[in-house]
Amino acid sequence: MAYVLSFVVIGLVVALIVLLLRRQRAAEETRPALPRDPFDNSDAASGDPRKLRAGDMVEYLGERMFVRGSIRLKEGGFTWDEHFLDALNEDGSGRRWISVEEDPDLEVMMWTPYEGPDLSPSARSLTVDGVTYRRTEHGVATYTSEGTTGVGATGRVEYADFEGPGNRGLAFERYLADDGSGSWEASLGERIPNGTLTVYPGSDA
Repeated sequence: MAYVLSFVVIGLVVALIVLLLRRQRAAEETRPALPRDPFDNSDAASGDPRKLRAGDMVEYLGERMFVRGSIRLKEGGFTWDEHFLDALNEDGSGRRWISVEEDPDLEVMMWTPYEGPDLSPSARSLTVDGVTYRRTEHGVATYTSEGTTGVGATGRVEYADFEGPGNRGLAFERYLADDGSGSWEASLGERIPNGTLTVYPGSDA
């Protein structure tokens, strides 16, 4: 009789363990997935634009570009980065740069120099090539330079940012001399959609 009872007890224990395991598995399957950062660096296929630096390489819309220098900017408690790019082609054309900022969402923009008539950010709205841009920001930031950028190691830069339709931008910058003088440079930009920029870290990363 005791022998039979021991088998019954063992059977009940096994059944209880199986039931608990099934409940645990069901809870794990129904648990909602954690939100994923689209620029999480754990995805080696895309990389993290917030970690870009001189010596890295990026690929956008099938074109690869070398990061030849980076500028780290700061105004008050707000920081952002600009990365100067060289296209990997024979004629050396296609100079562009990428801006990366979090305000609070991550925004990555691709910029090209504006080659038209002289522009300055004196008005609150400007029309360029039939597109109207409205000014959203204006200030003076301090910066530090890394790699090859064409500016000093440290200094100040005045900027003015304009936004247009379709995630387009118009930006002005002038790097200031000690007496506060400088010439405005204009750039046209477009927002880079999440997941379309691939970052290849440099060999010493």
